[in-house]
Amino acid sequence: MYAERIKGINESPTAKIFAKAVQMKRENLPIIDLSIGEPDFPTPDKVKEAAKKAINNNFTKYTVNSGIIELRQAIARKLKLDNNLEYDLNQIIVTNGAKQAVFNTIMTLVEKGDEVIIPAPYWVSYPEMVTIAEATPLIIQTDENTEFKLSPEQLNKAITKKTKVLILCNPSNPTGVVYTISELEQIAEILRGKEIFVIADEIYEKLVYDNLRFTSIAALSPEMKKQTIVINGLSKAYAMPGWRIGYAAGDREIIDGLLKLQGHTTGNASSISQYASLAAFNGSQGEVNTMREEYQKRRDFMFDQLEQIKDISCQKPKGAFYVFPNISAFFNKVYKDYKLSNSEGFANFLLDEAKVVVIPGSAFGSDNYIRISYTSSMQNLQEGMKRIKKALEKISV
Repeated sequence: MYAERIKGINESPTAKIFAKAVQMKRENLPIIDLSIGEPDFPTPDKVKEAAKKAINNNFTKYTVNSGIIELRQAIARKLKLDNNLEYDLNQIIVTNGAKQAVFNTIMTLVEKGDEVIIPAPYWVSYPEMVTIAEATPLIIQTDENTEFKLSPEQLNKAITKKTKVLILCNPSNPTGVVYTISELEQIAEILRGKEIFVIADEIYEKLVYDNLRFTSIAALSPEMKKQTIVINGLSKAYAMPGWRIGYAAGDREIIDGLLKLQGHTTGNASSISQYASLAAFNGSQGEVNTMREEYQKRRDFMFDQLEQIKDISCQKPKGAFYVFPNISAFFNKVYKDYKLSNSEGFANFLLDEAKVVVIPGSAFGSDNYIRISYTSSMQNLQEGMKRIKKALEKISV
């Protein structure tokens, strides 16, 4: 009926749970959604006002496909100031969200027969994007014993003659892991002299806690910069998920490839969103700091709550806005008609018994875990954890 490339794409493992949650909401059941991967803060007023100004000034036409010069200049300044990375404007492309930047980069770099190394837990779309590009996703499993971090030994062992790309999400969705400079240097050392690119997904860069300093792997050396395509955007740090502005920075030849692809698919990102994004980059970054401080408080609360549950273990996240607890101790326990044999069953149990939505770890390639987002209000987090604890008390061996 449709193309083979579509047959090869896996359906979202969360689709059934989301559909069930939506139906329960329609029935006016008191659902608390702790699955959402977007800020609950409003877009800053200065951004909204800039968008209104763009509309009133009729800034509503096509722009160049790579993005307006002013925005690329602002991105270049940001990369220099925050990451010690210098890029010319023709080394930067503005995309329709960071997701498009990742997808276009994969489509530009890999082809049939290539392998792409992806540490697990991973963001749900990485393997599917690689599959669409007719390359092979090579999954390297990590867990809380290694702080969910890819080790240089694992990387070195996984590299073959077919390896073309390493995807490194830092800070990580779903684990909240943040790599130190030393850890990044060890990874870079393995890649030195090899024709392997790094897609550095840094969308959660601004949401790093405990006074940790974020480092981009591209900033380690001129050689590493040439091997790296930096991906970022405004959805997380500036509470702008619906504005759909992302960007990629890298070697000009690669960015030219992204530009060709984008020119024949979506074309330019929204003109109004581009203009509004200028306001996000320029001036005070107070809203970003306020969000980060609030998320750190919520992270501390969620981590403390999870530590109080006897059969759950959890690595304390250093960034992003998720906790990723290990719930495998509950597998093979029963309650009523439930036998919890995997993360999807566990998530369904919480939805039915606690009316709380979480995402099963199987969506991220790690079935022993669930992802819980703390982008909801503290009131919702408190009520949600209260319900989760109460539901888990019902389970017996």
